[in-house]
Amino acid sequence: MDTNSIKSLLTKIFLWFAFILIVIAVVAYFISGYTYSEGNRAGLLIKFHKEGYFFKTYEGELNIGGLQPSPETVGVNLIWHFSVKDEATAQQLKNCEGKYVSLHYHEVLKNFFWQGETNYFVDGVEIVKR
Repeated sequence: MDTNSIKSLLTKIFLWFAFILIVIAVVAYFISGYTYSEGNRAGLLIKFHKEGYFFKTYEGELNIGGLQPSPETVGVNLIWHFSVKDEATAQQLKNCEGKYVSLHYHEVLKNFFWQGETNYFVDGVEIVKR
């Protein structure tokens, strides 16, 4: 093999490798941005915080109720974990800890680790009057 054919082969390998990487990146972007479902959940906002070693994300917990206890038993509460991407929604949630809220969310198929810990992303907050 001469030098030109080796360069040509290496160029083809590099172009195929770059093409495959671009396709993988585009597919991952659309999977992480595709809204699988959306809706509202209401309950008591019991925890909201920012966490992470390198990528700080907003995470929260909403007590959405559960089984009502009888006098002899303890009730079981359902806790819903969620993430928040934008700063404005995070600020609203910080002011709502300990209050009953209705949260609008969208669920993605898969998220990147720097977006949040859950696949549920809250993008709207409304305080519920009780």
